Amino acid sequence: MKFRINWDAFGIATSLACAIHCAVLPLMVSSLPLFGVNIIENNWFEYLMIALAMAVGSYSLYHGRKKHHHSWLPFIIFMTGIVLLLVKVTWHNWRLWLLAPAVLCIVAAHLLNYRLCRVHNHAHADDCNH
Repeated sequence: MKFRINWDAFGIATSLACAIHCAVLPLMVSSLPLFGVNIIENNWFEYLMIALAMAVGSYSLYHGRKKHHHSWLPFIIFMTGIVLLLVKVTWHNWRLWLLAPAVLCIVAAHLLNYRLCRVHNHAHADDCNH
């Protein structure tokens, strides 16, 4: 039996992991210094999480666009979410206002990609090479 990864599900899971990370992290503020861990204001960690979400999400959305529906809309919505996450890390005063729309854009992009893939089911266009 051939093992296949559902990249949309993996992208949604990564986005939800990011959302959980952003929601739970403030609750752990008081205990992290006891263990010598500082990921609250660690921009490298934030950029790493954003890069991971961007890599997985971009591959998932590219696969859906190329093999199924040929629409750029999910990728545009996804990149809007990624840009909002990057702005959130840069402008700390706005992070609470930018987090929810960023996560909603990323999850909405994956859901739209999933639905478009199921509706079209390998809809071929002139630019297909498969």
